[in-house]
Amino acid sequence: MALTRSDDRPHAGVAVEEWVFAAWTADATIGLLSGHRLLGPLAWYWACLATEGQPLLHVAEWDVPVRADPLLVKAHALWAEHICDEPMEQWTIGNETYAAALDDPAEGLGRAYGIPTPIAFDVEWYAAGSPEPIDDGYAQRGVAHGAIDVAGRDRLELVEVEAQRWHRWTTEPGGFGPVVLPTVVAHTNVRAPFAFPDGSTTDLVLTPDGWRERDPRRR
Repeated sequence: MALTRSDDRPHAGVAVEEWVFAAWTADATIGLLSGHRLLGPLAWYWACLATEGQPLLHVAEWDVPVRADPLLVKAHALWAEHICDEPMEQWTIGNETYAAALDDPAEGLGRAYGIPTPIAFDVEWYAAGSPEPIDDGYAQRGVAHGAIDVAGRDRLELVEVEAQRWHRWTTEPGGFGPVVLPTVVAHTNVRAPFAFPDGSTTDLVLTPDGWRERDPRRR
């Protein structure tokens, strides 16, 4: 795939398009994810803050009407946005919503019922390398700066932490599954599972190298 700067923007005439952003601390004790998939007139939005020793803060909205600006997400008690500040160089990841606080992260693979907890992301993502082609799109390493506010906790400040993003799109109506990551057994047990409306799931865990798929033998 020959990539251009315009490929960082939404594509016309595709069936499915997705952006996913991730960041984590060097000691793999704190990680965040923020994803947005466009499927015609509707969109999915999911995000989380996973912190060692704290409940997983899990956000999932699976039936959001797509707006004139397709990267703006508004639903009941949810505002979220991924802003392309400079193609292939800089993005802003923001949200204000209620997360479900899950004492057992595995609940994220089910109904994800938990204590509603106010949360807000204000994070800047900066490229730290060129985009690399993957199936249906590309991945790109980066760093993240910003702040995350959670009711009842001290503000979390992120200063040049490791980050990654993925951007995929396809003309196939069936779309694609979750981003494919290497499977690991050894990890910090900071975990972020999601169950998507199409029946697919992802069960991510944090390592010093970033988010990885949890070994299914450990489920």
